Amino acid sequence: MNSAVASPVRLEASVDSRLSRWMWLVKWLLAVPHYVVLLFLWIAFAVVTVIAFFAILFTGRYPRSLFDFSVGVLRWNWRVGYYAHTALGTDRYPPFTLADVPDYPARFDVAYPERLSRGLVLVKWWLLAIPQYIVVGLFVGGGWGWDGRDGWRGGGVVPFLSLVAVVVLLFTARYPRHLFDFLIGLARWTARVTAYAALLTDQYPPFRLDLGGQEPPPAPAPGPPLTKT
Repeated sequence: MNSAVASPVRLEASVDSRLSRWMWLVKWLLAVPHYVVLLFLWIAFAVVTVIAFFAILFTGRYPRSLFDFSVGVLRWNWRVGYYAHTALGTDRYPPFTLADVPDYPARFDVAYPERLSRGLVLVKWWLLAIPQYIVVGLFVGGGWGWDGRDGWRGGGVVPFLSLVAVVVLLFTARYPRHLFDFLIGLARWTARVTAYAALLTDQYPPFRLDLGGQEPPPAPAPGPPLTKT
C-alpha cells in the first residue's frame, strides 16, 4: 500500500494514567455480560456480512445501515478486548453500545466506502487475505481474529505480551510503554485484516506494523520533480 494513503480503518487506544495493579485478574470475569451480548452480536454480524456480500456483488455498495452495524460490532468488541484481555490498558468498564464513545480510551472506526469492487468481493475474503491470515494467526494464536477472545489460551504473541505487561504492572505499578505501543500495533494490523475480510473496505492491509496508541498520519505525497532552469 502507498504509505501516503491513510488507512480507512482506525484503531486507537490510550493507557489510563493510574491503572490498578490487580484489577486485571478479574476483568475477564467482570466482562462476562459483554461476552454474552457479543455472542449474539457476532451471529448477527455473520448474517449481515453474507447479506452485504450479495449487495456488493450486485450493486457495488455496502448498505450504509448494515455497514454501521458491522463497524459497531467490531468497535464494541475492541473496547471489551482492550479492557479485558488485549493490552488491558484501562480500568474503565466498556459501555454497552455500538456507537462511538469519544472519551473512551479505546476507539475503532472504518471510513464508509461509497463504492466497492464487485469482483474483489468474490476473492478478497478468502484467497487474497490468506497471507494476512497467516501473519495474524501468529499474533493472536488459535486462528485469525483481532479480538483475542481466547485470552491467554491462544498461544499467540498478543496474549503472551499482554500477560507480560500486566505482570510488570503488578510489580512496578507502571504499564511498560514500549510494550503497549507494540501491542496496539499488532491489534491495529489485525483490525485492518478483519475489516478487509469482512468486506468493509477494498484497501488491502499493509504488511506494516504501525506502533503506538494513535493512528499514524499519512506520509506527505511526493512533490513535483525538480527541473533544471
